[in-house]
Amino acid sequence: MRIRSAVVLGLVVLAAGLFMLSPAAKGGIVNSEHDFSGESWNTTTEICITCHTPHDADMTVADSPLWNHEVTAATFTLYSSSTLDATDLGQPDGVSKLCLSCHDGTVALDSFGGATGSTMITGGALVGTDLSNDHPISFTYDDTLATTDGELFPPSTTNSGLGGTINADLLVGGKLECSSCHDVHDADGNTNLLRIANTASALCLTCHNK
Repeated sequence: MRIRSAVVLGLVVLAAGLFMLSPAAKGGIVNSEHDFSGESWNTTTEICITCHTPHDADMTVADSPLWNHEVTAATFTLYSSSTLDATDLGQPDGVSKLCLSCHDGTVALDSFGGATGSTMITGGALVGTDLSNDHPISFTYDDTLATTDGELFPPSTTNSGLGGTINADLLVGGKLECSSCHDVHDADGNTNLLRIANTASALCLTCHNK
C-alpha cells in the first residue's frame, strides 16, 4: 500500500511539474512532434521518460520538473545587433538550455535516464550552437526594456492573447526563453510548436510594436 501511494504521489508531482515548464503550458504531448514513444531509440516506449521521470530525477537542473535528460555543456555564439537593447543577454539558461540539450546537436536524443545515447537530432529541428542568426533568448523582458527599446509592448500590461499578460503567459521568471514562443508539449498543434499561430505575424506582433 505504501509503495502504491508513493508511485501515485510521484506521478502527481511529475504532472504538476510539467505544467510548470512554461507559465501557460497545457499539455498535449501525445502524437505531437515530441512524442518519442514510437522511436526505435526509445526502448522504453514511454513518452515522458525522455525528459522527465518520477524517480531518480536530476534535481540540480534549474527550471526543470523532475529532469531526466543530459543537459548541454556547449558554449553558444550569441545574437548581436546594434538594435538589441537587452543588457543581460548571456549564455542560454533555464528552460532554453533544456531545449538546446537536444536541439544544439551536441547531446543525443537518447541520452536520458543516465544513459549516453548516439541518436543525434537532424534536419530543420537542428539549431546548432551558433545562435547569432536566431532570436535572442534568456534575457530579461520587462517594462523598462520596452520603454528603452521603444518598439516593444510593456509585458506587465499587454495582453498575450492567451488569457493574461505577456509576462504571465509567455515569460519565464521575467525572461524570454524558447518556451515563450514554442510549446514543448504542442498543446495547440500550431506549426513549429508555436504558442500562438503566426498568421499575419500574430506571434511576432504580440511583443513587437510595429
